[in-house]
Amino acid sequence: MIVTTTNEVSGTRISAYLGVVRGLVVRTPNIGASILGGLKSLLGGNISQYSTVCEAARQQAFDLMVEHAQQAGADAIIGMRYDATEFAQGATEVLAYGTAVKLGQ
Repeated sequence: MIVTTTNEVSGTRISAYLGVVRGLVVRTPNIGASILGGLKSLLGGNISQYSTVCEAARQQAFDLMVEHAQQAGADAIIGMRYDATEFAQGATEVLAYGTAVKLGQ
């Protein structure tokens, strides 16, 4: 599946727009990552435990979005974006979304 942040797929024609597809994940760090991350935050700098949790959430949201596009019969996803919102103490929603399209010759 082609996934791009642009609004076109270079060298191909979009023959149909199938609608918005999305993947949504809600994540919290596990207790180990929370403790180590909390200790590192006192010292400053990159908190790799939190980065790992964030990257896993983004990948899972991306995979769910692609699955949604495949179910819709899409050949590609254009205009792909991520959004993240902390909606509860320690819980973050990660959303991957874009427009599913069919490609023509």
